[in-house]
Parts: sequence; structure tokens; C-alpha cells
Amino acid sequence: MRARMIELSWSGLRVPAIAVELGCSQKTVRCRLHRFNSASLQGLEDLGGQGRKRRITEQERSRVISLVKTAPPGRLRWEPVGELWAFDESGPAEWTLDSLAAAAQAEGIEVGRSQVRRILLAEGVRWRRTRSWMRSKDPDFVPKGQGSSASTPARPTT
Repeated sequence: MRARMIELSWSGLRVPAIAVELGCSQKTVRCRLHRFNSASLQGLEDLGGQGRKRRITEQERSRVISLVKTAPPGRLRWEPVGELWAFDESGPAEWTLDSLAAAAQAEGIEVGRSQVRRILLAEGVRWRRTRSWMRSKDPDFVPKGQGSSASTPARPTT
């Protein structure tokens, strides 16, 4: 499209006619013509470095993603002797965005909660278990029926 702008300009068309022909703004046509006049063929190329620079490197992004695959420090585990223990009892038992951001910061990665969220969403990574409270490993567990509760007393009628 940039080369076509130059070609139409050389054929004698004015900026408004070129803009209509190519379906772009007059400002765009003027900018491209000025760049071509000042930089010749290099003026047709893209300018590098457009947009905001990434705050963290790809290696740091990979480390944030790999944190999700590790067990949180507060998650309970069974010892071989049959007792429960955790690496850090005060740490999170499940990964949340806040706990992932804190763990990444502890590793020296300058990243915030919202950036952790964007990184994980872009990679399709799940950072939490959903609905774990709905299942029980107890063989005698019986889920309650819809809208009924044995512990809720009946309302008195008046």
C-alpha cells in the first residue's frame, strides 16, 4: 500500500485523491510521502520499536508459568510415616493471583498481580482448582438435596 501511494503520487494524483483511492486518511498519505522523500526506499519499511516494551523477559515469563506447576508452600502433604506437613504452614495452600505474584517477586521477578493474570490467560494456564469444595473423599459423604438442610429448623407458622 505504501508503494502504491508513491506510484499514485508520481502519476500526478494529489493527496486527497490518493487517500480516496486507497481508503486511508490524507494524514497517512502525507506522512508516507514525506518519509519516502526523506528516506527513499527505507522510508517504505516499518519503523522498529513501536509499542510498549515488555517489562519482563521471556525467561521470567516462563518462570512465572512454571510456578503454577509447583505445589504451593502451604499445601499439606503426607509424610511417609503417615502425618501431614507443609513446607511453610503460613504460606498459601492454593495458588491465587496474589500468592503467585508474591512468589514471583520472592524469586526476583518484578511482576504484579494483573500482569500474572495476563501471562497465565495468554498461555491458557489454570492457576487454581475450581469447585474443590463440592467433592469429598469421605465414602459416607452424602450431598444435601436442593434447598433442604437437616440443620435448618422449620419455620414456625403463625
